[in-house]
Amino acid sequence: MFLSGIDLQALGTPYKEYVLAFSWAVYLLEQYLSYRQYQKLKEPNPPASLIDNEDIREKYPKAQAYSIDKAKFGFISSFLSQIENTSLIVFDLLPWMWRISGNLLEYAGYDQSYEIVQSCIFVAIWGFISFTISLPTSLYYTFVIEERHGFNKMTIALYITDTLKSLLLMSVIGIPVLSLVLYIIQWGGDNFYFYVWLFMLFFNFIMLTLYPTLIQPLFNNVTPLPEGDLRVQIENLASKINFPLKKLYLIDGSTRSSHSNAYFYGFFKNKRIVLYDTLVDSAKNDEIVAIVGHELGHWYLNHTIKVLLIGQVQILSLFFLFSQFIHNAPLYRSFGFETQPTLIGFILFQHIYAPVDHALTFLMNILSRKHEFEADAYAKKLGYAEELRSGLIKIHTKNLSNLSNDSWYSAYHFSHPPLPERLNALIKTD
Repeated sequence: MFLSGIDLQALGTPYKEYVLAFSWAVYLLEQYLSYRQYQKLKEPNPPASLIDNEDIREKYPKAQAYSIDKAKFGFISSFLSQIENTSLIVFDLLPWMWRISGNLLEYAGYDQSYEIVQSCIFVAIWGFISFTISLPTSLYYTFVIEERHGFNKMTIALYITDTLKSLLLMSVIGIPVLSLVLYIIQWGGDNFYFYVWLFMLFFNFIMLTLYPTLIQPLFNNVTPLPEGDLRVQIENLASKINFPLKKLYLIDGSTRSSHSNAYFYGFFKNKRIVLYDTLVDSAKNDEIVAIVGHELGHWYLNHTIKVLLIGQVQILSLFFLFSQFIHNAPLYRSFGFETQPTLIGFILFQHIYAPVDHALTFLMNILSRKHEFEADAYAKKLGYAEELRSGLIKIHTKNLSNLSNDSWYSAYHFSHPPLPERLNALIKTD
């Protein structure tokens, strides 16, 4: 295999060096963008287009303080993450964990021909180490930063319970799925990428169905939205645009955070809308309906289907490209492996694929921002321009969302346009 004159199968191909160089290049770029954003956060006044709003003027210093705290935390956590990832590669920790998993497999009375079992042990070891390393920063973010700014509603007991539930779910769901994928790759031969894609497509649909009905209730109390004016208004809106609304739920997001949100889910003619209690408590009914109108705009304009199709093309392409690398012995050797386990091959391939992944993420952010503008315009078309404007301002002020953003930083990172851009677009759209 050749790429721009480079023989990717040649012995001695410096894959490790390529991966490290790109990783640090991305890290330095993102730190530069974060520094630009950090400087922007020091601006004493909100953007000119928002300065006349009393709520924004009142909350702006608090929002800037919150954003600055998160930015400082981001500098430290991203540096620690970069050191962790670099150490993983430089010190050949992946081969070390693979050997440990092999030793545990042999201790249990199995030889290394049980590659799938060894792969599951490897994932458990790596997951435990990663969880242990990330735990202090997770605790600090939740119980220091979020607590300091009034967002955290979790207790230590609830945090522990949620963590244990998450780990259990990852074990119950993740390990069997991993085993099936590895089995399909071994069974599928040279065309395994197509069969894996079919399985992942099926699995994604199953999870989209099961998550809101079986998994989310493990963490949140989801109840029908009470009868009243708000329910009637939302049902009338759904009926007006022929949105196949079957259920309307309220979720107790306030038990963990005071951030607010709203979304819909479901297939075909079985749609459900979910409102966070924090949104219902902080916004007027007309504003909530306008926000729901924005969300339904994504449905009406087929944004969800478009993103789903693009995602499936990306997954199929990913596994096809992996099929071209799965037997690339120099790739394994470069990272310190003497054998060629399937799972390890996919992990190493993801390192090689990282430039493509970053480019696709950037492009998907551009598409997502375009969809957000279109959904706003749809809500305006429904007659909710002023209500959406005031609702968006309330959400952003309640969430202490940053209003002063560096243009380069937001273009690189944001999947949603900054608030000033959305409000300006609402004024301009016909």
